[in-house]
Amino acid sequence: MEVSDEQLMSLVKAGQLDYLNELFHRYSKRIYNYFLKSTLERADSDDLTQELFVRVMRYRNSYKEGRSVQFWIFQIARNMVKDHFRKMKVHRDQFNPVEVMPEVKEEVDEQLVENERRLHLAMKKLSDEKRELLVLSKFQGMKYEQIAKLRDTTVSNIKVQVHRTIKELKEVYFELSED
Repeated sequence: MEVSDEQLMSLVKAGQLDYLNELFHRYSKRIYNYFLKSTLERADSDDLTQELFVRVMRYRNSYKEGRSVQFWIFQIARNMVKDHFRKMKVHRDQFNPVEVMPEVKEEVDEQLVENERRLHLAMKKLSDEKRELLVLSKFQGMKYEQIAKLRDTTVSNIKVQVHRTIKELKEVYFELSED
């Protein structure tokens, strides 16, 4: 019988920290990808992922029973990204798309590599809030209701924001292909 995330978190909250390993296995990849798509830096994503689970352990008593563990973890992650950018005083023009691209083997289609590079550049040109919105909705698969709750807004507002952000991303992406 599979134990739910909420049951695991209750055990962690009760001091049974071994169960944090299971939460790590369930969420680490998604959290890493969220950080990678948000910061566009592999090393930062590794560090932030580790730090997130340290915070989950440290602040386990702030988890409210019955709430979604996924929502709680992504709230922490979202706050960490904001703190990261504040601390780093990020200058968007310092981005190097080669750093975030996966290692590419020679047999990979050059067009695919170019499309991936262009997508990273287009994502870079979006504001942090818009990039986060796409990461949560399209890359992390969060439902609009969850994002609305996370951002303290309405579902219809999130739908409009996602639609506009995708439209902007398309425009930027195709402008880059014209260069």
